Amino acid sequence: MQSRKLLISLICLLVICQYNDTIAQTKQLSSKIANYDMDILLDAKTKTLKGKTTLRWKNISDQPIDELYFHMYYNAFKNARSTFFKERGVPEFLTTDIDDTCGWGWTHISSFKDNYGNELSDRMNYVQTDDDNIYDQSVLKIDLIEPVLADSMHIFYFEWEAKIPKTMPRTGYNKDFYFLAQWFPKLGVLEPKGMRFAKETQWNCHQYHSNGEYYSDFGDYDVTLTVPSDFIVASSGELNSKVENESTSSWNFKAIDVIDFTWTCSPHYELYTEKYKNTELKFYCYPYKRHVKERYFKAIKFAMKFLDDRLMDYPYSTLSIVDPPIHGMFTGGMEYPTLITSLSFCFFPKGFKTPETLVVHEYIHQYFMQMVATHEVEETWMDEGITSYYESRILDSLMGTNESTIDFLGFKTGNKTFNRVEYFGMDHPSIESNDAKSWEYKHGGYGEIAYNKTALWLQTLEGIIGQESMDLIMKEYFMKWKFKHPSRYDFIQIVNDWVMINIAEKFPDGMDWFFEQVLYGTGTCDYSVASIRNIETIADKGIFDHQKGCEVKDVNKPKYNSRVVFYRLDEMYFPLDIKVFFEDGSEEHFKWDGKARSHDITIESDLKIVKAIIDPELKIYIDKNFINNSLSIEPNKSALNKLSANLFLKVQSIVEFISFLL
Repeated sequence: MQSRKLLISLICLLVICQYNDTIAQTKQLSSKIANYDMDILLDAKTKTLKGKTTLRWKNISDQPIDELYFHMYYNAFKNARSTFFKERGVPEFLTTDIDDTCGWGWTHISSFKDNYGNELSDRMNYVQTDDDNIYDQSVLKIDLIEPVLADSMHIFYFEWEAKIPKTMPRTGYNKDFYFLAQWFPKLGVLEPKGMRFAKETQWNCHQYHSNGEYYSDFGDYDVTLTVPSDFIVASSGELNSKVENESTSSWNFKAIDVIDFTWTCSPHYELYTEKYKNTELKFYCYPYKRHVKERYFKAIKFAMKFLDDRLMDYPYSTLSIVDPPIHGMFTGGMEYPTLITSLSFCFFPKGFKTPETLVVHEYIHQYFMQMVATHEVEETWMDEGITSYYESRILDSLMGTNESTIDFLGFKTGNKTFNRVEYFGMDHPSIESNDAKSWEYKHGGYGEIAYNKTALWLQTLEGIIGQESMDLIMKEYFMKWKFKHPSRYDFIQIVNDWVMINIAEKFPDGMDWFFEQVLYGTGTCDYSVASIRNIETIADKGIFDHQKGCEVKDVNKPKYNSRVVFYRLDEMYFPLDIKVFFEDGSEEHFKWDGKARSHDITIESDLKIVKAIIDPELKIYIDKNFINNSLSIEPNKSALNKLSANLFLKVQSIVEFISFLL
């Protein structure tokens, strides 16, 4: 028995050495902790996958590990009692025939062997890492016979089968369209002590929740996909080879330094390609969507250059864009390593910028959270919020600040306005803080707060410190944490360090005061100009010096004693600029730290104050009401405010309509 173990160990050592030699010859971007070789067979008749996986995993902790945790994503679609179903409630029209067609999904590991050939399938059991739902089987624990020693790599071999669910969010099949996302048994992340929030070495492997997606280690994927011979396959990574069999074809893809692997196939896909620098751009669609391709290519090239210039050149050789058919629409608007999905509707006029918005948003995810691999389930804002911030900047730069979301029949609105409408249109914007885990948004607010509120306070941070400073901070954050797993503390530290070094005169103690409000707090922001009063001054008259007689003093004093009052109506406070305009068109500028509940400016002048504006450059973008940021004593003030309010409501209605369709 010992000699057999020794022989197996030597063979494994040779395989690992050969693997290490291979990756050493390529430019290594990541630590390559979890590496997968997979051989997959799609059975289109039974809607099943049969897979064989070789997993090379490195224990980066300083202690031996005697258990593994795997995500078994498709078990979330096993029954209506899973945590995923209980949290989301999949739309009824998606599941009307799920029982008739047995469209439920599942995944099962039939054999699991370790580095030494030990069969571990009898040492597996499902666990619930987040709740007490015994019907949820989306996390599998495997107890090892031989522990994986510290700083060593082991190989595991397992065979598995999965039933593909029908038309579920992000994944599944419908007719002969297949989209395979979160589809294979995938190892959780071992977090050593000190990584992110880990106080001790621990496995981070959450159940599959309806909000939030995946968190995985970087690695290399070598995947062979065998599908019906008339199917076209789009996938993460680069196509290495394609072999034609009797009735099937086998497509081999390799994806290097990524955190996941996703693919899709259909006999109806058309492929269009273009080039950007060293990256091949691929667009997959059904024939009736080919007319959208130029919009996608234009938007994606602009987004790539924007992030190339501010962060880092896109490092992968391919980028695939998939626009799924209408019957696969719930796989649209998603992000995976080197593969993103968008969504277009033929009945939408060009003035609705849905295709550009989605493709740009999902591309930004290649940086946040593909390369800077944050944890969307635990810290959604670091994924979706940062992406939404860059989405606004890119789309406004590409298509105009006031029409980057809608430009139709005279109605125009920009992407930043969309963020404001989404967040401030909530019934209860203070329902949850930004640091909540994805499943803690139990009564709503996930999208509005994690996406839109974050975008607004990042835009506000940019306004406070300046766009140039913001760009330098974001680049430093990206370059330090690319191909790693940062937490909120890492982001905040970079902001604080940069601010205290470069603009210490403004914020000598850093920006903790800012994050306490926008990230950890639930308050909102609203400043207003409350009133303007111009009181005519009169010369001082009377007896001033005992009883020597009457006199008139200061006959040449200014004509007006003017006063402007400002209110802080809500909880948040920020430093503010103020402009005061006089009747001759001149103006004066002031500063206010924004902390007090009210503030006033008093001016003695020969001129009346006719207008006052608080935050004239709209730096505080999280202020919920821009209309009350200015006040004028001119007669048409009310009419102008009423017109602005009506226009805003019309824009809000249009954007909410688009949001409903998506």
